[in-house]
Amino acid sequence: MTVQTDAYPTRQKTSARDYMVRVDPVVYPSLLEAGEGPLDDHDLRCFEEKGYLHLSGLLSPDYLATLNQEAKRMRDHADRNDDRVVVEPTGDQVRSIFAIHQQSDIMADLMRSETLAPIARQLLGGDVYLHQTRLNFKPGFEGKEFYWHSDFETWHSEDGMPRMRALSCVVALDENMVHNGPLMIVPGSHKLFIPCPGETPENHFKKSLRKQEIGVPSQEALSMLVEKWGIDSMVGPPGTVVFFDCNAMHGSNGNITPHPRNNLFFVYNHVDNRLVAPYCGRSPRPEFIAHRK
Repeated sequence: MTVQTDAYPTRQKTSARDYMVRVDPVVYPSLLEAGEGPLDDHDLRCFEEKGYLHLSGLLSPDYLATLNQEAKRMRDHADRNDDRVVVEPTGDQVRSIFAIHQQSDIMADLMRSETLAPIARQLLGGDVYLHQTRLNFKPGFEGKEFYWHSDFETWHSEDGMPRMRALSCVVALDENMVHNGPLMIVPGSHKLFIPCPGETPENHFKKSLRKQEIGVPSQEALSMLVEKWGIDSMVGPPGTVVFFDCNAMHGSNGNITPHPRNNLFFVYNHVDNRLVAPYCGRSPRPEFIAHRK
């Protein structure tokens, strides 16, 4: 019988207050020759140090208009009885739609395009697949916050992602401004793993996708990270693209402005980092949240 070792223990009955230094690379060794990938040495050093890349000019205005139209169609026709559709913790506004690459050829084409996928392959050092895809909506006046968290902490604990060899790609469909709830990242936080308190309930995703309360760091840990590294806001015009490491601490405020903030999120995972049994000991989350095929 193979014993599954846990490199990043979390969700213990007694919360660990100490952080762990990351034991996995940030930028993985590449099979590409120097200068062959889409990212130059400056880009790679920036991702290594900050845990994210903030890029512009990758998508044409016409293509962006097509993506916006498709996102609006998916939101307007979203079936609230479909498990892939998540509504806000209060009200009936659509908060997220998951597995969008399986529902839209337009979205699928973007995610496997030669514009974005090669960046993920270069950073992760080889072939990748889609671990998760979603549309996050934050409408004017009513869009609620996404509290601080490390994606990897959840993906490791609840999905069984063994190591830190995954990243998110965010495409801004609207202008992300400092006051309409943009993505915020603690630069450098990807270098430390913060264990989170609390045991994971069965079917935790049914609540956490609307409002996450388990799998979030303590205020003491967040204060330590922000005091050490500060906070960067991912602001920019429509079409801004942000790649960020799976362990980067991030979140976003609610949106009480008239300006919507709708973003595409999709997660690339290296093929050698396929999911195993969840480390929290619960049943795996559904396929539409964490793809195992």
